[in-house]
Amino acid sequence: MAIHLPWFLLFFLLSHVRTSPATSLNSTFSFNGFQPSDLSLSGFATVISTGALQLTNGQRTMNLPGITGQAFYPAILQFKKGPSATTTRSFSTHFLFEIVSKDQKPGGHGFAFVLAPSTNFCSASGGPFLGFVNQSNNVNPNNHIFAVEFDTVQQVDLEDRDGNHVGIDVNGVISNTSESAAYYTELNKKETVLLDSQTPIQAWIEYDGKGKQLNVTIAPLSHPLKPTRSLISYSIDLSPILLEHMYVGFSSGTQKLFSKHYILAWSFTMEGKAQELDLSRLPSVPRDRTPLGKSLKLYLYLSVALVIILFLIITISICYWTHKKSKLTSEKVEEWEMDYPHRFPYRELYRATKGFKEELGKGGFGSVYKGVLPRSGMEVAVKKVSHSSKQGIREFVAEVSSLGRMRHRNLVQLQGWCRRGEELLLAYEFMPKGSLDSHLFGIRRKSLSWEQRFKIVKGIASGLLYLHEEWEQVVVHRDVKASNVLLDGDLNGRLGDFGLSRLYEHGTNPKTTKIVGSFGYMAPELSRTCKFTTSSDVYSYGALLLEMACGRRPIEPERPCDEMILVELVHSLWKGGRILDAMDNKLGNSYVVEEAELVLKLGVLCSQAAPESRPNMRQLTQFLNGGASLQDLECHNIVIQDDPGMDQLILQYSSSAILSSTSGNSGS
Repeated sequence: MAIHLPWFLLFFLLSHVRTSPATSLNSTFSFNGFQPSDLSLSGFATVISTGALQLTNGQRTMNLPGITGQAFYPAILQFKKGPSATTTRSFSTHFLFEIVSKDQKPGGHGFAFVLAPSTNFCSASGGPFLGFVNQSNNVNPNNHIFAVEFDTVQQVDLEDRDGNHVGIDVNGVISNTSESAAYYTELNKKETVLLDSQTPIQAWIEYDGKGKQLNVTIAPLSHPLKPTRSLISYSIDLSPILLEHMYVGFSSGTQKLFSKHYILAWSFTMEGKAQELDLSRLPSVPRDRTPLGKSLKLYLYLSVALVIILFLIITISICYWTHKKSKLTSEKVEEWEMDYPHRFPYRELYRATKGFKEELGKGGFGSVYKGVLPRSGMEVAVKKVSHSSKQGIREFVAEVSSLGRMRHRNLVQLQGWCRRGEELLLAYEFMPKGSLDSHLFGIRRKSLSWEQRFKIVKGIASGLLYLHEEWEQVVVHRDVKASNVLLDGDLNGRLGDFGLSRLYEHGTNPKTTKIVGSFGYMAPELSRTCKFTTSSDVYSYGALLLEMACGRRPIEPERPCDEMILVELVHSLWKGGRILDAMDNKLGNSYVVEEAELVLKLGVLCSQAAPESRPNMRQLTQFLNGGASLQDLECHNIVIQDDPGMDQLILQYSSSAILSSTSGNSGS
């Protein structure tokens, strides 16, 4: 017994060691910030006080191995269902990162998402080797390492495509394939993403083990939804590369060039989709600031060698211009502002618009300026909105930031915001074709065909349906009109200024009152209730429909009395069986009769005096898309003018009423 007991204990211990790495086949975890967390950290990696994971600390060295930092999930995960398995399990990960360089100068090198059989990288080098290999073992097949690199420096000897790319690495840092960092919009337009932008960037990495397909997608936080098209789609069999058990995490390294690399949130899962991250709870990242006075000291040292008079002139000039420029771009950022995403530094918007030089026009809420974001090169329209209520500005910012999460092809996308005192700056994507109003009534009014007009009204209906019913909150636009409909490069209608009227209720705007909107587009019940609803939006949309079909404004006082109010004129022509006489003369006969009648009749239907008798946007989209018919509508049952002798209008429909074919709430 004494002879066999040590062998029995040895066998037990060896068996225990060999089976300890095995994990559940459903390995899933998620970190919204990393404090507290039990990550396995090595090198210079650490979790800072805000909860962000910092891989490198911004130091640099002229010699190898440089500065490295690694952070791995502490448990080893099972990527194969046995040592001899020929198929790797599918996995998915989603994380947010931010790269910060000192003084907003280009840094380096980058970081990588890594699958490795060990967390021991003591022999790895920083700089171009990103902290997980070195010069001697780079691309060694015995490494069994798979990585996706996010590199900010072009290393020609390592076959990098440029200094801002995403690459697929196997056993080293020479990428099997790579793409310049970018994402695809909903319109399939490729937009550049600057990895070293000092702003949060999202990344999704998904591997299909059966199909042996790897997809990598990135997008800036200003585009919070995952793009439908991946940046990289690459066929690769990971089974020869990955062992049965692997660790998953991140690695980074710096050397002569240096940056701080942060991971803000991270989720991972096997055999499924990685868990969504809470973008509202991201930890903040400290940024290096240039010490004040460095430039002044340099000028002072140079001026000592000059005569006293020249010294005084130069010093006074520098002080004056520095103060003037600082005053133009200075801003006081309060702590609560950092809680909301999509925030731009005021200086960035000031530079983007060249000091608010090119004014595109003035709207109901402020002036609009054209600009180009310096880092991404994206064209934007920057709107200045004054807000005089100090107690309401925080709620105002909260709702503007919330609206920035809206994503619809027929809404003008809010890219970001900035607050400076009582002034709010909103940066929207730039619409190159301008406003619909300028095409209908400006110098370009002959450019819109009936096909283009019909496409625009359908698009705006879809956008209003999204605001009223399909987003997480009900948003009432309150100012639907031609000047708030903007056209993109393909003449698709985009609704702008959504939510601004509603947002102003948080404070007092000297240029607006409780009743906001435009003459001719405002529902009649607003004069009594002062309450905007989705039904009042429908009324405004009806005026827009008639405007598009007839080529004239809703109210034109210079016309004869029977033609002054457009909706009454169209209603009268409809009752007389001559509704097409209201069509825009500039179109001639170049329109589809059925579509023209539909638009004119829907315009009248939306303009009824009683809110409850108007259709809602879902019903309108069904009509416009051919899902419902107007044949049973009795024109004489439509009430256009309000009856001041009645407290409430109730419109009686026959048993064959128009809305019997559809269902749902009116939206009011």
